[in-house]
Amino acid sequence: MSPAVGSAVDRVDGRAKVTGAARYTAEIVLPDLAHAALVGATIPSGRIRAIDSSAALAAGGVLAVLTHENLPKVAAAPRLLPSLVGAAAPGESFFPMQDDQVHYAGQPVALVVADSHERAQYAASLVHIDYERAPSVTTLGEGRSLAYEPQTLFGGLMPARMAYGDVDAGLAEADVRVDVMYRFAANHHNAIETSATTAVWEEDRLTLYDSTMGIRASQLTVAQLLGLPASDVRVITHFVGGGFGGKAMTWPHVTLAAMAARHVRHPVRLMLTRTQAFTATGHREEQEQAISLGAKRDGTLTAIRHHKLSITSPFDDWAEPATGTTTQVYATPNAEGVHQLVRGNTMTPTFTRGPGETVGVFVLETAMDELAYTLGVDPLALRLHCHAETDPRGNPWSSDGLAECLRTAASSFGWAGRDPRPRMRRDGDWLIGTGMAAAAYPVAFLMPTQRARARIYAGGDAVVQTGTQEFGTGVTTVMTQVAADGLGLPMDTVRFEAGDTDLPNTSAAVGSSGAMMVSAAVHNAATALRDQLIAMAVADEGSPLHGADPAQVEVHDGRMVLRGRPEVGETYGEAMTRHHLEDAEALGSWTPPPPDTPHGLLTFGAQFAEVAVDPELGLVRVRRLAGAFAPGRVLNPKTARSQLMGGMLWGLGQALLEGNRMDPRFGRWSATSLGDYLVPVNADAPDVTIDLIEVHDEVVGPLGAKGVGEIGQVGVAAAIANAVYHATGRRMHALPMTAELVMDPP
Repeated sequence: MSPAVGSAVDRVDGRAKVTGAARYTAEIVLPDLAHAALVGATIPSGRIRAIDSSAALAAGGVLAVLTHENLPKVAAAPRLLPSLVGAAAPGESFFPMQDDQVHYAGQPVALVVADSHERAQYAASLVHIDYERAPSVTTLGEGRSLAYEPQTLFGGLMPARMAYGDVDAGLAEADVRVDVMYRFAANHHNAIETSATTAVWEEDRLTLYDSTMGIRASQLTVAQLLGLPASDVRVITHFVGGGFGGKAMTWPHVTLAAMAARHVRHPVRLMLTRTQAFTATGHREEQEQAISLGAKRDGTLTAIRHHKLSITSPFDDWAEPATGTTTQVYATPNAEGVHQLVRGNTMTPTFTRGPGETVGVFVLETAMDELAYTLGVDPLALRLHCHAETDPRGNPWSSDGLAECLRTAASSFGWAGRDPRPRMRRDGDWLIGTGMAAAAYPVAFLMPTQRARARIYAGGDAVVQTGTQEFGTGVTTVMTQVAADGLGLPMDTVRFEAGDTDLPNTSAAVGSSGAMMVSAAVHNAATALRDQLIAMAVADEGSPLHGADPAQVEVHDGRMVLRGRPEVGETYGEAMTRHHLEDAEALGSWTPPPPDTPHGLLTFGAQFAEVAVDPELGLVRVRRLAGAFAPGRVLNPKTARSQLMGGMLWGLGQALLEGNRMDPRFGRWSATSLGDYLVPVNADAPDVTIDLIEVHDEVVGPLGAKGVGEIGQVGVAAAIANAVYHATGRRMHALPMTAELVMDPP
């Protein structure tokens, strides 16, 4: 029997999705279902003077209008913690509709419940609110003088400053310096499925159908806010129509749906509109970053200084940790990373498509390209020369692969022989350029113990369960492969079940950690059950394996046999039947190493891009992308390539299309629809080549898988920007690269 892990297996949930049999959160059918609609504040700062709900209450089918005047208080104030740590994970340490204060535009100020979605939305438009507006800060320009340096970020889990060596001395001794300032517009998630929650009460027990990347995080957060035991809250999520970080944390609408359902004594569904998705599930914050590189003439780095300024909410010290990878990928004796924040009238930002690294690596890799040109060396050669053999603490990487990724992607792309001079290639009116960038993404070890259950039946089929959820990454498929190999069964006899907090718990699958942590728990459960049945057989006088060394017993196609003597053995079913067992089961768990494990923890990759630029119109067309990635062990190359390709197209969107800005006159986002906020579509997609580099890793789990969820985006925008420079001779220091930045000056 050939191993299932490592095979390009088709998705086991594919048929359900393409036939419509897969049910997403907003498609769950329940009797007596009511629908809720949020009313968001139209001012960025101030207070509510009065609310007139009379017209809404008089509208047809309306069951209730909830506001701060009649909504119960939550049992506990939220405390911001990332969902990865396995605790309650509210998106911000603020819960709305508890008083008359308004902190940001779009903040929920009323909730209308009616007997249909359309009636609820209409009635919500009839709620009249009188505001008293106060001064607001919604942009970095307005708040720059208020900047401060927090002690920690990420709910207190990460320091806002890190440094080693003497950066000032390192920059002073450099033969060459690059000093650059960058500006980034805000980004939004814009999953096809907007967030939705359906809440059902059965006496004091609550069931939530939630569109989430972490069912356990939803369970713990709602339980905490409502003052319930976690065992009285069940969360079910079978399919999620995209998350991208916006569904990693538990936002207020989830708990509001539960509160509304308890108030009207009906199941209640609350589904965000597309406009509300811009103001209700976090975003990537507006930010500025500055970097200084110092180097010797041979390219050896003497210092890296990387500072970031971004806008956060009035209540949370949140910033993408953008300087961590910058100070690890390349060897330097002196480095400094500092985050500063401005408190503004916005909701708390959150994880968004490779948080921190997608912007931080853009800064690093465009600056490295500029350094390469200043030194007169090939950009690829400079990366290979500077790559760190250890992390800044001197620890070896749990697994490396960056050099292999750089060389493999360069070969696939055809980098050799490139003329580095800008504006040398043309195709009619188009200037042609090529660029490259290294990529890296952290491996997170913040999660608690992960658990799974494996059960096998005497008939030969098995089911493996764990409380994760399928949000488009292929976890159902890949974990079926892992379970089949662990049990020694054919894939078609194994069923993987997930999406329910009543199953053994895992953490939210965020931070590209899903494959690593879920596969570890599933593998350990499957092998524990296999070993349990082997032990039963070798202890059984009626078994052909009686008295054998368990370590010498293998399992193929459900048959336990002696290694090297396949004729000696029996099936699981035969052994179980002799013991009058209809089934057998085992729990498996995996506890990750501590965060201070003596290893460098990064996943590496490389990105290459070719662009065509119309210098008169400022148009950029990406003609082809090539990437190579070293994510440890590749569990399924088909689903891995799919994720990586999606990430690379995210990077194209980050580079050229995606950006939003606050209008300071109104304190609201300028773009609140997919007509105004642009994302890549199929017509924008270039040819994409992906190479997978397997590297052995014994640190990140029993299967050595690190994950590919976000590394595919990291480095793409930098490769495109470097290609635009090669085409035009103009450096890109802002994202997105809009036409006015790219076009030739008059």
